[in-house]
Amino acid sequence: MQRRKLPIGIQTFRDIREGGYYYVDKTAFAHRLATTGKYYFLSRPRRFGKSLFLDTLAELFAGNEPLFRGLTCHDKWDWGKKHPVIRISFAEGRLESREQLDERIRELLDNHQRSLGIHCEHRSIPGCFGELIERATQKYGQRAVVLVDEYDKPILDNLTDPEVARAMREGLRNLYSVIKGQDAHIQFAFLTGVSKFRTASIFSGLNNLNDITVDAAYSAICGYTETDVDTVFAPELEGLDRDDIRRWYNGYRWLGESVYNPFDVLLLLQERTFRAYWFETGTPTFLVDLLRSRQTFIPQLDTLVADDQLLGAFDVEYIGTEALLWQTGYLTITGVERLGGLVQYQLGYPNREVESAFNQALLRAWVPPQVPTQPLPLLKKWFALDWTALRAHFESLFASIPADWYRANPVLHYEGYWASVFYSHLASLGLDLTPEDVTNQGRIDLMLRLPQAIVIIEFKRIDGDQPTGEAMAQLRQRGYADKYRADGRPIWLLGVEFSSTTRNVEGWEVEPA
Repeated sequence: MQRRKLPIGIQTFRDIREGGYYYVDKTAFAHRLATTGKYYFLSRPRRFGKSLFLDTLAELFAGNEPLFRGLTCHDKWDWGKKHPVIRISFAEGRLESREQLDERIRELLDNHQRSLGIHCEHRSIPGCFGELIERATQKYGQRAVVLVDEYDKPILDNLTDPEVARAMREGLRNLYSVIKGQDAHIQFAFLTGVSKFRTASIFSGLNNLNDITVDAAYSAICGYTETDVDTVFAPELEGLDRDDIRRWYNGYRWLGESVYNPFDVLLLLQERTFRAYWFETGTPTFLVDLLRSRQTFIPQLDTLVADDQLLGAFDVEYIGTEALLWQTGYLTITGVERLGGLVQYQLGYPNREVESAFNQALLRAWVPPQVPTQPLPLLKKWFALDWTALRAHFESLFASIPADWYRANPVLHYEGYWASVFYSHLASLGLDLTPEDVTNQGRIDLMLRLPQAIVIIEFKRIDGDQPTGEAMAQLRQRGYADKYRADGRPIWLLGVEFSSTTRNVEGWEVEPA
């Protein structure tokens, strides 16, 4: 195959098609949406190709046939129809008040009036938006197409100030409420963003919006599939370990085929080095602070369960932990259980990039910034199974936390604090961990797979300064090791006891199973 340019950061369909870039054909999804429905909503994490897909829809409905030659939808589309496209995007800049939001909306509506050659008489935002849709339909003889990108960004940018966030929500509802009333003049409408706010809170009245966020048929509408990577980008794969690419960047699931984050893949193919490219483009400060304030037990993040209602528990007044982690892309759907009409989703980290980088961020929030974590020496100690050095490392880590930091943070009231720090420290190294692993005798706190051994870990919190031996006793009594004997690797039991009195590791027992 001929090598082409990598479309890093390019969200314009025309530029990709005319500029000699690689393109993963998503037009089959566009055609299916256009021919089977009218109003759609899609939530996907940031930098996942939403804007490019929206631009693809814009060019398709505008009838720009040359751009689609050789693509799946070309021979299926009626190129004789050219619809006026009204595209609204809140991706650029940061809006910090309702006044700024209204001003931005008016700018967008003014721009469309000029580009479509239309003048609106109404001065209010709903009046002008509705008039724009009607007049565009009348002038061009085809019903209008409405595309909204980053529909939620004005709210997300202000979540730390609920009053402003609520004002933004009302301003956006004022805009989006127009869509339903213009049904006779709209051919197609597609709204996309990162979050999935409760429908009634922001799309009030638009009850015919088809949410395809969790739909197996559209799971790969954004992102790259295994086949995409192996075929479209085949000329770029030489010298890169295919299994490593999969472990690092694949694993995002919305019930259907799993996909890679496209931003990660493109940067990897350019830089030829495995790094947390996607994670590094946006520090999840708000999310980390929220998890800390809710005293979230970090090892359980990889084993959360949620139903449809919980995944949609996202609004200014209350943001569900599961909903926030899932919608922002730090967790994904790893399994589904159905019983009658009920559905339950298992959530977990999608890949090594997210698990490692996210836990690095959590570790920095769980311990003061001046405390050394020494990732490379720690990794070497685990590979060497140097139990004495490992104990010394964690004792030094916890001893480095100043007493003033404990007084300023209510972590002593949080039983999972020390275990969360321990877990995040290991997860940040990219080690193969399974928290809360289920056996027929109960749940294992943490299971670590090393190349040369399996380590089964049990945590206990004690109040005094003398170890009780309860952690190791439970490991022995429950027979947790039995589940892994067929693996063939040596199995080690590690019982760790954290003291709330000394604020350190007081119990550390190790033995072969």
